Amino acid sequence: MYSYNICAFFIAIFIFIEPCLAAQCPGTSISENDISRWNIDISKNSPLPSGNGTPLMGKKIYLEKCAACHGETGEGMMGIYPALSGGIGSLATTTPLRTVGSFWPYPESVLDYVRRAMPLNAPQSLNTDDLYSVVSYLFYMNHIIPQEFSLNEKNIHSIKMPNKDGFINEKEVNRNKNTPRDELRSRLGICLHP
Repeated sequence: MYSYNICAFFIAIFIFIEPCLAAQCPGTSISENDISRWNIDISKNSPLPSGNGTPLMGKKIYLEKCAACHGETGEGMMGIYPALSGGIGSLATTTPLRTVGSFWPYPESVLDYVRRAMPLNAPQSLNTDDLYSVVSYLFYMNHIIPQEFSLNEKNIHSIKMPNKDGFINEKEVNRNKNTPRDELRSRLGICLHP
């Protein structure tokens, strides 16, 4: 009976320990294709995805995939989904409206965010032409580009966003450490939160 209990004890230990030991075994190597599917960030020095889109094409996609949350004209919905248009010049006020036109400093950042996170119910589902089309429509809604503008990976860098110079330059703040907050706010033309 004693040997039966000892055998049962070791079998139980093996049953519980075996998965832990298996977890320590090396898995399979990740392929370059797997890595490339995760390497979707867009930065200043990274190549942009090839694509092309106009506000006219983007409006159609926007109304189909974005308007349910952000409204037909980008006004936002129910205080849950943010506005995407308007608010230019409002950041230094007591009621800032952070939109594509008023807040985002770089067009590549908008492209990157939409590419990764939108539409909310199906992120990363837009093909590159649809991506450029929707982003061009967002820029058009905010009076950043004309309606006939064709946005692509080559000309997106040339777009000057209204808030390009609206963020605090850390070097400027460090250089002016003794400058009173209100003076710095008015000099930089931005809203500094307390």
